[in-house]
Amino acid sequence: MDDKLVKAREIINETDREMAALFERRMRAVRDVAEYKKEHGLPIFDETREKEVLARNLSLVDDEVLKPYYGDFLQHTMDVSKNYQRDISESEI
Repeated sequence: MDDKLVKAREIINETDREMAALFERRMRAVRDVAEYKKEHGLPIFDETREKEVLARNLSLVDDEVLKPYYGDFLQHTMDVSKNYQRDISESEI
């Protein structure tokens, strides 16, 4: 296999490991948010907050070609988070 391909795949594998750890960290925080919202009768979906998160995080990406892909990634991540919050809100704390 081409050395460039091997190196790129190694970077992807390392990044995936890091992302898995960050995903778990993020979802633990999402659980805390869900529990707070459940205790205080707040809705899961907060459109204003979601727009703020998207805008703030999109500004962190300098590569204009990658920016819309990152927006999709963020939106999907928030959708996963909302689904997890719904599961928590429907369960016993």
